[in-house]
Parts: sequence; C-alpha cells; structure tokens
Amino acid sequence: MAAGEPGGERAGRAVRAAAGCSGESAAARAVAEAHRTQWAFVLAATVRVTRDLDLAEECVQDAYARALVAWESSGVPDRPAAWLTTTARNRAVDVIRRAAFLRTALPLLADDEAVGGPADGADIPDERLRLVFTCCHPALALQTQVALTLRLVCGLTTAEIARAFLVTETTMAARITRAKKKIAAAGIPYRIPDSEELPERIDAVLTVVDLVFTTGHVAPAGPGLLRTDLLARAAELAAMLGGLLPGDAEVAGLRALILLTDARRETRTDSAGRPVLLAEQDRTRWDRAAIAEGQALLRRALRRRPPGPFALRAAIAAVHAEAPTWEDTDWPEIVGLYDLLLRRRPTPVAALNRAVALGFARGPAAGLAALDALAAEPQLAGYPYAAVARGEFLHRLGRTAEAASAYQEALRSTANEAERDFLRTRAAALAGDPAVSPACPTSPGSR
Repeated sequence: MAAGEPGGERAGRAVRAAAGCSGESAAARAVAEAHRTQWAFVLAATVRVTRDLDLAEECVQDAYARALVAWESSGVPDRPAAWLTTTARNRAVDVIRRAAFLRTALPLLADDEAVGGPADGADIPDERLRLVFTCCHPALALQTQVALTLRLVCGLTTAEIARAFLVTETTMAARITRAKKKIAAAGIPYRIPDSEELPERIDAVLTVVDLVFTTGHVAPAGPGLLRTDLLARAAELAAMLGGLLPGDAEVAGLRALILLTDARRETRTDSAGRPVLLAEQDRTRWDRAAIAEGQALLRRALRRRPPGPFALRAAIAAVHAEAPTWEDTDWPEIVGLYDLLLRRRPTPVAALNRAVALGFARGPAAGLAALDALAAEPQLAGYPYAAVARGEFLHRLGRTAEAASAYQEALRSTANEAERDFLRTRAAALAGDPAVSPACPTSPGSR
C-alpha cells in the first residue's frame, strides 16, 4: 500500500475503475454498491478478528478485489456483504496464522459468532457502533477521534475528511495514521464502553454522526448535490445512539437536527439535479412526519438547561421548518439562537451562519460587516460558502462586479459539480445583473 493511502480509498478507486472498464457489468455494479454501502459493516466484522485496524483494512480491501473477479465468473451472491465479510475474515485468519499469532488470536475468535457477515444477524448495528466507540476513545484528541471514525466507519476519503475539517489532505492523512498507531500501541479495546465510560466519549460520537450527515447533505465532490448513503448512515447511527442512550438530551438534539434538516431533501434539487435554494423550495413537499418527529425530539432536548449545541442547532432547523414561507422566517430568532450556540460551542462555520442570518434579519450591510469581521479566520479561507455569502450581500447592495467576483472565488473552492454549475450560472447572471433569487446557500441550512 502506498504511504498515507488507506485501504478503503485504494479499494474504492479500484472498484470504480473496474466498473468503468467493464462497461458497468452487473458484477462491477454490485461490488461498487457494496463498497459504498457495506464497507463499514465488513470492516467492523473483520476488526473483531484482527484487533488491528491496518490489517483489517488490508483484508477488506483484498476481499473487494477478489469480488471483482469472482462475481464476474460465478455471479453476484445473494448476500454480497456476507460473502465479503467471510472472505475478509478468512484472509485475516490466514495472515494471523502465517505470522504465528494464531495462539494469541484464538481466544478473541472464540467469542465471535460464526462468520457470516452483516446480512446474517440482528447485531449488525452493534458492530458499527463498536467500531465507532473504538475510534472515539478519549486517549485520542477529539478531532482525531472524529476523523478516524469518518475514515473507517463511513468510508470517507482523506480528502473529504480534510474538507470537513478545513485542513489540508496531508495534515489529515498524518492524523489518521497516528491515530491508528496509537490505538494499536495502547491496546484500545474493540467494544461499546460501559455506561460509566459513555459520557467521556459521547460528544465525539455525536460529532462524527453530525459530520457524516453534513457530508451527505452536500457532497464534497462528485456529480450530485447529495450523498444519500451517508444521509441514511447518519440517521441509522443516530437512531442506534438513541436506543443506547434514550435519556441523553444531546442525542435527542442530534436526531432532531437530522430529521428537521433532511425533511427538505426532496425539494433541495430540481428534476435535473440542480440545487434549489431554500427561498424557492416547495414547502408543501417537505416531509411533515419527519418534522413532527424532529419537533418532539427537540422538545425533549431543550429540557436540558442550558441546552446543548445540537439542541440549539436543531432549534434553528425548526425555525426554518416551521416557517410557512421564506418571507415568514423569523431571522431575529435564528440570530439569537446562533448567539447562544456561539457561547456554548464557538466555531468558524457557526459564526459564518450567524453573519448570514444577521444579513437577512437586519439587512445586507449588517451581514457584510459581520462577514468582514471573519475575514481573518484561517479556517474560512477557501471555504466556498463564505464567498457565496459575501457575493449575495454584495449583490443586494448593488455592488454587482464584486458579487460576481465572490461567486467566482466560491467556484474555485468546491469540487461538487452540482454546486459548481449553480455557482457558474449565478456568476454569469450577476455579470448581466438580472434579478437574482434573494437566498444565500450557506451550509447546510439554506439548501
């Protein structure tokens, strides 16, 4: 394996390349789909054998590579994930045996179920949750916990994770490598921690699920605005956490945030996949059942005093969900909620979103001034939504040439093709100065 190149990333590239070269054969499509949806399941089951993250990744990568060949000749199995899990775990046992580690590994294998894979049993969620909690160990720095979990459990590439953290890919690759080495050196156990250990890990776990959802809400790269697999994974992990910690207010807050935000999913793109701004979405098509469930969870989350960061963000999403029209949005209430959020958990993105809300509450000059105050924030350098927000307020102030330039800056900072098409069109429209929709596509609330 090349230095700094995780097995999941190399396997993913091989899967995509094979699918392309084979003319999208049924086997190649099945392997690609299994890589997209089942990587975490297969890896989690294999880690139970190896207790070594690097070795598990190598074995799972090998299983996917074998599937590309085997499924072409023998057909796609009825349970692809089970086939992959069996192959990966058998490979792991072979490696352990050859390395003369079998005697050490046998006690670990004895408490496992028969090899069958994620299609076989009801404990599938526990497998992923074990891996999440292993990665989110307090011996690791919080950001490293989150990054490692996104890489291993969610199959995000190092580049995607780097974008989520607003750091370089090289920096993120080094963090992930160091984290895996520390887990191996410290002998961090692969299990869900005891109840008394949960509080020191839950914040990192919630942050992981939140970033998975955010990454699915607007994909960092690729042709489509969304990644529905990540949206589904975030919702599943949040539901698992709700079952594990039913009385935790922040777990309820995160679940509410996901439901209230994702309720708009069907209206966020048009029939051609182009982004539709919040101001232009058909609110009659929003998922009212999801909104009602999210509101109920939010009420539970807000019983905690003071409310936590996820509850506050869910409250902001609720203000959007409850407004019958864009014009009826209670922007002063949103600004106030961001003020509370910034006191509880100050982040550059929260400050950016507050600046946007302020611009809609008090006018574009106020919004632009708030954005200018964030100009020296290094984490927002190259963050496309900062440039988009600036472009929107500049346009509303009649500074059209500057607005078009801001949209061009945003265009240079995103690799999502749907967003690039939107930004390209918007920059061209501003150059001609037609009427432009009064909505700024900040992340994630305004789409």
